[in-house]
Amino acid sequence: MSVEVLTILMFIALMASIALGHPLAVTLAAVATVFGLIDNGFDVSALLGLFANNAWGIFLNYTLVAIPLFIFMAQILDRSKVSEGLFDALYQVLGGLRGGLGMAVIVVSTVFAATTGIIGASVVAMGLMAGPALLRRGYNRGLGAGIICASGTLGILIPPSIMLVVYGGLTGQKETSVGNLFAAAIMPGLLLSALYLLYVGVRCYINPEMGPPIPKEDRTATVAEKVAMTMKNFVPPFGLILTVMGTILAGIATPTEAAALGCIGALILAMATRKLDWDVISQSCIATARTTAMIMALFVGGKFFSVVFLSMGGGDVVADVLLGMDVSPYVVFIIMMAVVFVMGMFIDWAAILLVVVPIFTPIALDLDFNPLWFAMMVCINLQTSFLTPPFGYALFYFKGVAPPEYTMGDVYRGIIPFVAIQVIGLATLIFFPEIITWLPGVFFGN
Repeated sequence: MSVEVLTILMFIALMASIALGHPLAVTLAAVATVFGLIDNGFDVSALLGLFANNAWGIFLNYTLVAIPLFIFMAQILDRSKVSEGLFDALYQVLGGLRGGLGMAVIVVSTVFAATTGIIGASVVAMGLMAGPALLRRGYNRGLGAGIICASGTLGILIPPSIMLVVYGGLTGQKETSVGNLFAAAIMPGLLLSALYLLYVGVRCYINPEMGPPIPKEDRTATVAEKVAMTMKNFVPPFGLILTVMGTILAGIATPTEAAALGCIGALILAMATRKLDWDVISQSCIATARTTAMIMALFVGGKFFSVVFLSMGGGDVVADVLLGMDVSPYVVFIIMMAVVFVMGMFIDWAAILLVVVPIFTPIALDLDFNPLWFAMMVCINLQTSFLTPPFGYALFYFKGVAPPEYTMGDVYRGIIPFVAIQVIGLATLIFFPEIITWLPGVFFGN
Protein backbone atom coordinates (compact mmCIF):
# COMPACT_ATOMS: atom_id res chain seq x y z
CA MET A 1 0.00 0.00 0.00
CA SER A 2 1.43 3.41 -0.99
CA VAL A 3 2.31 6.11 1.52
CA GLU A 4 -0.26 8.46 -0.02
CA VAL A 5 -3.08 5.95 0.48
CA LEU A 6 -1.96 5.19 4.05
CA THR A 7 -1.87 8.91 4.84
CA ILE A 8 -5.41 9.46 3.61
CA LEU A 9 -6.75 6.34 5.32
CA MET A 10 -5.05 7.26 8.61
CA PHE A 11 -6.78 10.63 8.73
CA ILE A 12 -10.12 9.13 7.67
CA ALA A 13 -9.83 6.54 10.46
CA LEU A 14 -8.99 9.27 12.99
CA MET A 15 -11.93 11.48 11.98
CA ALA A 16 -14.35 8.53 11.90
CA SER A 17 -13.31 7.34 15.36
CA ILE A 18 -13.71 10.83 16.81
CA ALA A 19 -17.13 11.19 15.16
CA LEU A 20 -18.19 7.93 16.84
CA GLY A 21 -17.42 9.46 20.21
CA HIS A 22 -14.40 7.42 21.27
CA PRO A 23 -11.99 9.05 23.78
CA LEU A 24 -9.36 11.09 21.98
CA ALA A 25 -6.32 9.62 23.72
CA VAL A 26 -7.47 6.06 23.03
CA THR A 27 -8.41 6.94 19.45
CA LEU A 28 -5.01 8.46 18.68
CA ALA A 29 -3.16 5.50 20.16
CA ALA A 30 -5.41 2.90 18.50
CA VAL A 31 -5.18 4.46 15.03
CA ALA A 32 -1.41 4.74 15.46
CA THR A 33 -1.18 1.07 16.45
CA VAL A 34 -3.22 -0.20 13.49
CA PHE A 35 -1.41 1.86 10.86
CA GLY A 36 1.97 1.34 12.53
CA LEU A 37 1.51 -2.42 12.19
CA ILE A 38 0.38 -2.10 8.57
CA ASP A 39 3.39 0.06 7.75
CA ASN A 40 6.04 -2.16 9.43
CA GLY A 41 4.67 -5.49 8.27
CA PHE A 42 2.96 -6.34 11.58
CA ASP A 43 6.21 -6.34 13.57
CA VAL A 44 4.63 -5.97 17.03
CA SER A 45 7.87 -5.86 19.02
CA ALA A 46 9.34 -3.11 16.82
CA LEU A 47 6.21 -0.98 17.19
CA LEU A 48 6.08 -1.47 20.96
CA GLY A 49 9.74 -0.49 21.17
CA LEU A 50 9.01 2.66 19.17
CA PHE A 51 6.09 3.53 21.43
CA ALA A 52 8.02 2.85 24.63
CA ASN A 53 10.94 5.07 23.61
CA ASN A 54 8.67 7.97 22.67
CA ALA A 55 6.50 7.64 25.78
CA TRP A 56 9.60 7.62 27.98
CA GLY A 57 10.83 10.74 26.20
CA ILE A 58 7.60 12.52 27.13
CA PHE A 59 7.90 11.61 30.81
CA LEU A 60 11.50 12.87 30.88
CA ASN A 61 10.44 16.30 29.59
CA TYR A 62 11.09 18.64 32.51
CA THR A 63 9.04 21.45 30.95
CA LEU A 64 5.84 19.43 31.30
CA VAL A 65 6.16 19.48 35.10
CA ALA A 66 4.71 23.00 34.83
CA ILE A 67 1.36 21.57 33.70
CA PRO A 68 0.14 20.14 37.05
CA LEU A 69 1.59 23.15 38.89
CA PHE A 70 -0.29 25.69 36.77
CA ILE A 71 -3.45 23.57 36.99
CA PHE A 72 -3.18 23.41 40.79
CA MET A 73 -2.67 27.18 40.93
CA ALA A 74 -5.79 27.69 38.81
CA GLN A 75 -7.85 25.32 40.93
CA ILE A 76 -6.90 27.09 44.16
CA LEU A 77 -7.70 30.50 42.67
CA ASP A 78 -11.00 29.26 41.30
CA ARG A 79 -12.10 27.88 44.66
CA SER A 80 -10.89 30.89 46.62
CA LYS A 81 -13.14 33.21 44.54
CA VAL A 82 -10.39 35.77 43.95
CA SER A 83 -12.18 37.15 40.87
CA GLU A 84 -15.46 37.91 42.66
CA GLY A 85 -14.20 41.00 44.48
CA LEU A 86 -12.72 42.45 41.30
CA PHE A 87 -16.00 41.93 39.46
CA ASP A 88 -17.93 43.70 42.23
CA ALA A 89 -15.51 46.64 42.09
CA LEU A 90 -15.66 47.01 38.31
CA TYR A 91 -19.43 46.61 38.50
CA GLN A 92 -19.43 49.97 40.32
CA VAL A 93 -16.67 51.59 38.24
CA LEU A 94 -17.88 50.75 34.71
CA GLY A 95 -21.57 50.08 35.33
CA GLY A 96 -22.62 53.62 34.40
CA LEU A 97 -21.42 53.22 30.81
CA ARG A 98 -23.46 51.72 28.00
CA GLY A 99 -22.17 48.18 27.84
CA GLY A 100 -20.13 48.91 30.98
CA LEU A 101 -21.14 45.75 32.81
CA GLY A 102 -20.16 43.67 29.78
CA MET A 103 -16.83 45.47 29.59
CA ALA A 104 -16.31 44.76 33.29
CA VAL A 105 -16.77 41.05 32.54
CA ILE A 106 -14.10 41.26 29.83
CA VAL A 107 -11.61 43.06 32.10
CA VAL A 108 -12.14 40.59 34.95
CA SER A 109 -11.83 37.64 32.55
CA THR A 110 -8.57 39.07 31.19
CA VAL A 111 -7.09 39.36 34.68
CA PHE A 112 -8.46 35.93 35.61
CA ALA A 113 -6.93 34.49 32.41
CA ALA A 114 -3.53 35.75 33.48
CA THR A 115 -3.81 33.87 36.76
CA THR A 116 -5.37 30.58 35.67
CA GLY A 117 -4.97 29.34 32.10
CA ILE A 118 -7.92 26.92 32.35
CA ILE A 119 -10.95 27.71 30.19
CA GLY A 120 -13.45 25.72 32.23
CA ALA A 121 -12.62 27.64 35.41
CA SER A 122 -12.86 31.06 33.71
CA VAL A 123 -16.12 30.47 31.83
CA VAL A 124 -17.85 28.73 34.73
CA ALA A 125 -16.77 31.39 37.25
CA MET A 126 -17.89 34.28 35.04
CA GLY A 127 -21.05 32.42 34.03
CA LEU A 128 -22.04 32.07 37.67
CA MET A 129 -21.12 35.65 38.60
CA ALA A 130 -21.96 37.66 35.50
CA GLY A 131 -24.61 35.57 33.74
CA PRO A 132 -27.44 36.47 36.16
CA ALA A 133 -26.18 40.06 36.54
CA LEU A 134 -26.23 40.71 32.78
CA LEU A 135 -29.71 39.21 32.60
CA ARG A 136 -31.02 41.38 35.46
CA ARG A 137 -29.62 44.54 33.87
CA GLY A 138 -31.46 43.94 30.60
CA TYR A 139 -28.52 42.89 28.43
CA ASN A 140 -29.27 41.12 25.18
CA ARG A 141 -28.95 37.42 26.01
CA GLY A 142 -26.86 36.62 22.94
CA LEU A 143 -24.45 39.47 23.65
CA GLY A 144 -24.14 38.46 27.30
CA ALA A 145 -23.43 34.84 26.42
CA GLY A 146 -20.91 35.88 23.76
CA ILE A 147 -19.08 38.18 26.17
CA ILE A 148 -18.71 35.52 28.84
CA CYS A 149 -17.75 32.70 26.46
CA ALA A 150 -15.29 34.73 24.38
CA SER A 151 -13.55 36.54 27.23
CA GLY A 152 -13.40 33.28 29.19
CA THR A 153 -11.38 31.66 26.43
CA LEU A 154 -8.58 34.22 26.84
CA GLY A 155 -7.18 31.92 29.51
CA ILE A 156 -5.96 29.47 26.89
CA LEU A 157 -3.81 32.20 25.31
CA ILE A 158 -2.75 34.71 27.96
CA PRO A 159 0.10 33.27 30.08
CA PRO A 160 0.33 31.17 32.12
CA SER A 161 -1.38 29.02 29.49
CA ILE A 162 -1.38 25.22 29.57
CA MET A 163 -1.60 25.21 25.78
CA LEU A 164 1.65 27.18 25.49
CA VAL A 165 3.38 24.79 27.88
CA VAL A 166 2.22 21.85 25.76
CA TYR A 167 3.35 23.57 22.54
CA GLY A 168 6.78 24.33 23.98
CA GLY A 169 7.12 20.75 25.20
CA LEU A 170 6.18 19.44 21.76
CA THR A 171 8.71 21.39 19.73
CA GLY A 172 11.67 21.36 22.10
CA GLN A 173 13.16 24.28 20.14
CA LYS A 174 14.78 27.37 21.62
CA GLU A 175 12.72 29.71 19.40
CA THR A 176 9.49 28.22 20.70
CA SER A 177 10.49 27.61 24.30
CA VAL A 178 7.79 28.13 26.93
CA GLY A 179 9.40 31.40 28.02
CA ASN A 180 9.38 32.78 24.47
CA LEU A 181 5.81 31.61 23.93
CA PHE A 182 4.67 33.25 27.17
CA ALA A 183 6.29 36.54 26.16
CA ALA A 184 4.88 36.31 22.63
CA ALA A 185 1.32 35.63 23.82
CA ILE A 186 0.93 38.69 26.07
CA MET A 187 0.36 41.31 23.35
CA PRO A 188 -1.98 39.17 21.17
CA GLY A 189 -4.01 38.28 24.25
CA LEU A 190 -4.35 41.94 25.21
CA LEU A 191 -5.15 42.79 21.58
CA LEU A 192 -8.08 40.37 21.54
CA SER A 193 -9.28 41.67 24.90
CA ALA A 194 -9.13 45.25 23.57
CA LEU A 195 -11.04 44.25 20.42
CA TYR A 196 -13.75 42.65 22.57
CA LEU A 197 -13.98 45.82 24.68
CA LEU A 198 -14.17 47.99 21.55
CA TYR A 199 -16.90 45.83 20.01
CA VAL A 200 -19.05 45.80 23.15
CA GLY A 201 -18.57 49.53 23.75
CA VAL A 202 -19.39 50.55 20.17
CA ARG A 203 -22.31 48.18 19.75
CA CYS A 204 -23.93 49.21 23.02
CA TYR A 205 -23.29 52.90 22.30
CA ILE A 206 -25.09 52.57 18.97
CA ASN A 207 -27.85 50.40 20.41
CA PRO A 208 -28.21 51.02 24.18
CA GLU A 209 -30.87 48.34 24.47
CA MET A 210 -28.17 45.72 23.87
CA GLY A 211 -26.36 46.71 27.08
CA PRO A 212 -28.01 49.46 29.10
CA PRO A 213 -26.09 51.27 31.85
CA ILE A 214 -26.76 50.47 35.48
CA PRO A 215 -29.21 52.98 37.03
CA LYS A 216 -27.54 55.73 39.03
CA GLU A 217 -29.29 54.73 42.24
CA ASP A 218 -27.54 51.35 42.07
CA ARG A 219 -24.12 52.99 41.81
CA THR A 220 -23.79 54.33 45.33
CA ALA A 221 -20.01 54.18 45.81
CA THR A 222 -18.04 57.43 45.80
CA VAL A 223 -15.01 57.94 43.55
CA ALA A 224 -12.66 57.30 46.46
CA GLU A 225 -14.53 54.13 47.37
CA LYS A 226 -14.41 52.93 43.76
CA VAL A 227 -10.65 53.48 43.60
CA ALA A 228 -10.14 51.72 46.95
CA MET A 229 -12.33 48.76 45.92
CA THR A 230 -10.55 48.38 42.60
CA MET A 231 -7.06 48.57 44.08
CA LYS A 232 -7.91 46.21 46.92
CA ASN A 233 -9.19 43.56 44.53
CA PHE A 234 -6.79 44.19 41.64
CA VAL A 235 -3.45 44.30 43.46
CA PRO A 236 -3.44 40.71 44.81
CA PRO A 237 -4.06 38.93 41.46
CA PHE A 238 -1.78 41.40 39.68
CA GLY A 239 0.93 40.63 42.23
CA LEU A 240 0.52 36.95 41.44
CA ILE A 241 0.81 37.69 37.71
CA LEU A 242 4.03 39.62 38.34
CA THR A 243 5.36 36.76 40.45
CA VAL A 244 4.79 34.19 37.75
CA MET A 245 5.46 36.15 34.56
CA GLY A 246 8.02 38.54 36.00
CA THR A 247 10.35 35.79 37.16
CA ILE A 248 10.14 34.06 33.75
CA LEU A 249 10.67 37.19 31.66
CA ALA A 250 13.45 38.44 33.92
CA GLY A 251 15.24 35.12 33.55
CA ILE A 252 15.12 34.49 37.29
CA ALA A 253 13.09 31.29 37.05
CA THR A 254 12.16 28.69 34.47
CA PRO A 255 8.44 28.28 33.66
CA THR A 256 8.34 25.22 35.91
CA GLU A 257 9.92 27.08 38.82
CA ALA A 258 7.62 30.06 38.23
CA ALA A 259 4.62 27.71 38.27
CA ALA A 260 5.71 26.49 41.70
CA LEU A 261 5.95 30.10 42.89
CA GLY A 262 2.47 30.66 41.46
CA CYS A 263 1.12 27.77 43.53
CA ILE A 264 2.57 29.31 46.67
CA GLY A 265 1.12 32.70 45.72
CA ALA A 266 -2.31 31.18 45.07
CA LEU A 267 -2.27 29.50 48.48
CA ILE A 268 -1.34 32.80 50.13
CA LEU A 269 -4.18 34.61 48.34
CA ALA A 270 -6.62 31.88 49.39
CA MET A 271 -5.42 32.24 52.99
CA ALA A 272 -5.79 36.03 52.82
CA THR A 273 -9.40 35.68 51.68
CA ARG A 274 -10.01 33.03 54.37
CA LYS A 275 -11.06 30.50 51.76
CA LEU A 276 -8.23 28.03 52.29
CA ASP A 277 -9.32 24.88 54.07
CA TRP A 278 -8.80 21.16 53.75
CA ASP A 279 -11.76 20.76 51.38
CA VAL A 280 -10.35 23.39 48.98
CA ILE A 281 -6.90 21.77 49.02
CA SER A 282 -8.19 18.20 48.59
CA GLN A 283 -10.64 19.08 45.81
CA SER A 284 -7.94 21.11 44.03
CA CYS A 285 -5.51 18.19 44.24
CA ILE A 286 -8.11 15.74 42.89
CA ALA A 287 -9.06 18.05 40.02
CA THR A 288 -5.38 18.65 39.24
CA ALA A 289 -4.64 14.93 39.14
CA ARG A 290 -7.59 14.25 36.82
CA THR A 291 -6.79 17.09 34.43
CA THR A 292 -3.09 16.26 34.34
CA ALA A 293 -3.84 12.59 33.69
CA MET A 294 -6.13 13.56 30.81
CA ILE A 295 -3.55 15.87 29.26
CA MET A 296 -0.72 13.35 29.61
CA ALA A 297 -2.87 10.56 28.15
CA LEU A 298 -3.54 12.83 25.17
CA PHE A 299 0.16 13.62 25.00
CA VAL A 300 1.08 9.94 24.81
CA GLY A 301 -1.66 9.06 22.33
CA GLY A 302 -0.81 12.07 20.17
CA LYS A 303 2.88 11.21 20.26
CA PHE A 304 2.12 7.67 19.10
CA PHE A 305 0.01 9.05 16.24
CA SER A 306 2.59 11.61 15.09
CA VAL A 307 5.58 9.25 15.28
CA VAL A 308 3.78 6.59 13.20
CA PHE A 309 2.48 9.19 10.76
CA LEU A 310 5.93 10.72 10.27
CA SER A 311 7.82 7.41 10.20
CA MET A 312 5.66 6.04 7.39
CA GLY A 313 6.22 9.23 5.36
CA GLY A 314 2.87 10.95 5.90
CA GLY A 315 4.55 14.22 6.81
CA ASP A 316 6.45 14.19 3.53
CA VAL A 317 3.21 13.62 1.63
CA VAL A 318 1.53 16.64 3.24
CA ALA A 319 4.67 18.75 2.79
CA ASP A 320 4.98 17.79 -0.89
CA VAL A 321 1.36 18.75 -1.52
CA LEU A 322 1.57 22.12 0.23
CA LEU A 323 5.09 23.08 -0.85
CA GLY A 324 4.44 21.87 -4.40
CA MET A 325 1.66 24.40 -4.90
CA ASP A 326 2.73 27.25 -7.16
CA VAL A 327 1.28 29.92 -4.86
CA SER A 328 2.43 32.50 -2.33
CA PRO A 329 3.70 31.13 0.99
CA TYR A 330 0.86 33.01 2.66
CA VAL A 331 -1.69 31.03 0.66
CA VAL A 332 -0.14 27.86 2.09
CA PHE A 333 -0.22 29.48 5.51
CA ILE A 334 -3.93 30.30 5.15
CA ILE A 335 -4.61 26.69 4.12
CA MET A 336 -2.84 25.44 7.26
CA MET A 337 -4.77 27.91 9.42
CA ALA A 338 -8.03 26.81 7.78
CA VAL A 339 -7.22 23.18 8.57
CA VAL A 340 -6.58 24.08 12.22
CA PHE A 341 -9.80 26.15 12.36
CA VAL A 342 -11.97 23.36 10.93
CA MET A 343 -10.35 20.73 13.16
CA GLY A 344 -11.14 22.97 16.12
CA MET A 345 -14.84 22.52 15.46
CA PHE A 346 -14.59 18.82 16.17
CA ILE A 347 -11.41 18.01 18.12
CA ASP A 348 -9.89 19.06 21.43
CA TRP A 349 -7.10 21.64 21.19
CA ALA A 350 -4.51 19.30 22.71
CA ALA A 351 -5.16 16.60 20.12
CA ILE A 352 -4.95 19.19 17.33
CA LEU A 353 -1.57 20.41 18.59
CA LEU A 354 -0.26 16.88 18.87
CA VAL A 355 -1.32 16.09 15.31
CA VAL A 356 -0.55 19.30 13.39
CA VAL A 357 2.57 20.68 15.10
CA PRO A 358 4.91 17.87 13.96
CA ILE A 359 3.46 18.13 10.43
CA PHE A 360 3.04 21.88 9.92
CA THR A 361 6.09 23.23 11.77
CA PRO A 362 8.67 21.85 9.23
CA ILE A 363 6.53 23.24 6.41
CA ALA A 364 6.45 26.67 8.07
CA LEU A 365 10.24 26.58 8.44
CA ASP A 366 10.65 25.62 4.76
CA LEU A 367 8.52 28.65 3.89
CA ASP A 368 10.82 30.87 6.02
CA PHE A 369 8.15 31.84 8.52
CA ASN A 370 9.33 32.94 11.93
CA PRO A 371 8.76 29.79 14.07
CA LEU A 372 7.65 31.82 17.10
CA TRP A 373 5.19 33.85 15.01
CA PHE A 374 3.82 30.69 13.38
CA ALA A 375 3.45 28.94 16.74
CA MET A 376 1.51 31.87 18.15
CA MET A 377 -0.76 32.04 15.10
CA VAL A 378 -1.63 28.37 15.59
CA CYS A 379 -2.36 28.94 19.28
CA ILE A 380 -4.50 32.02 18.65
CA ASN A 381 -6.37 30.10 15.96
CA LEU A 382 -7.00 27.29 18.43
CA GLN A 383 -8.72 29.73 20.78
CA THR A 384 -11.62 29.70 18.32
CA SER A 385 -12.01 25.95 18.93
CA PHE A 386 -13.64 26.74 22.27
CA LEU A 387 -16.32 28.85 20.58
CA THR A 388 -17.08 27.15 17.26
CA PRO A 389 -19.99 24.69 17.10
CA PRO A 390 -20.70 21.83 17.27
CA PHE A 391 -18.11 21.06 19.99
CA GLY A 392 -17.17 24.47 21.39
CA TYR A 393 -16.41 23.59 25.00
CA ALA A 394 -16.90 27.16 26.29
CA LEU A 395 -20.47 27.14 24.99
CA PHE A 396 -21.38 24.06 27.00
CA TYR A 397 -19.46 25.23 30.08
CA PHE A 398 -21.53 28.41 30.04
CA LYS A 399 -24.87 26.73 29.31
CA GLY A 400 -24.26 24.33 32.19
CA VAL A 401 -24.15 27.13 34.78
CA ALA A 402 -26.17 29.91 33.13
CA PRO A 403 -29.75 30.80 34.12
CA PRO A 404 -32.36 28.91 32.07
CA GLU A 405 -33.29 32.10 30.17
CA TYR A 406 -30.11 31.65 28.10
CA THR A 407 -30.97 29.19 25.33
CA MET A 408 -28.42 27.42 23.12
CA GLY A 409 -29.75 29.56 20.28
CA ASP A 410 -28.77 32.67 22.27
CA VAL A 411 -25.33 31.22 22.91
CA TYR A 412 -24.71 30.28 19.27
CA ARG A 413 -25.89 33.68 17.99
CA GLY A 414 -23.85 35.49 20.61
CA ILE A 415 -20.49 33.93 19.79
CA ILE A 416 -20.58 34.63 16.02
CA PRO A 417 -19.32 38.26 16.28
CA PHE A 418 -16.57 37.20 18.69
CA VAL A 419 -15.34 34.44 16.39
CA ALA A 420 -15.22 37.08 13.64
CA ILE A 421 -13.21 39.33 15.98
CA GLN A 422 -10.74 36.49 16.57
CA VAL A 423 -10.32 36.11 12.81
CA ILE A 424 -9.76 39.87 12.57
CA GLY A 425 -7.15 39.54 15.30
CA LEU A 426 -5.39 36.81 13.31
CA ALA A 427 -5.41 38.99 10.20
CA THR A 428 -3.99 41.90 12.20
CA LEU A 429 -1.11 39.72 13.37
CA ILE A 430 -0.34 38.68 9.78
CA PHE A 431 0.12 42.33 8.78
CA PHE A 432 1.80 43.35 12.05
CA PRO A 433 3.89 40.34 13.21
CA GLU A 434 5.86 42.63 15.53
CA ILE A 435 2.91 42.47 17.94
CA ILE A 436 4.01 38.88 18.57
CA THR A 437 7.77 39.15 18.25
CA TRP A 438 8.42 42.45 20.05
CA LEU A 439 8.25 41.32 23.69
CA PRO A 440 10.33 38.15 23.19
CA GLY A 441 12.91 40.35 21.51
CA VAL A 442 12.93 42.72 24.48
CA PHE A 443 13.31 40.03 27.12
CA PHE A 444 15.18 37.25 25.34
CA GLY A 445 16.82 39.01 22.40
CA ASN A 446 15.06 36.89 19.74
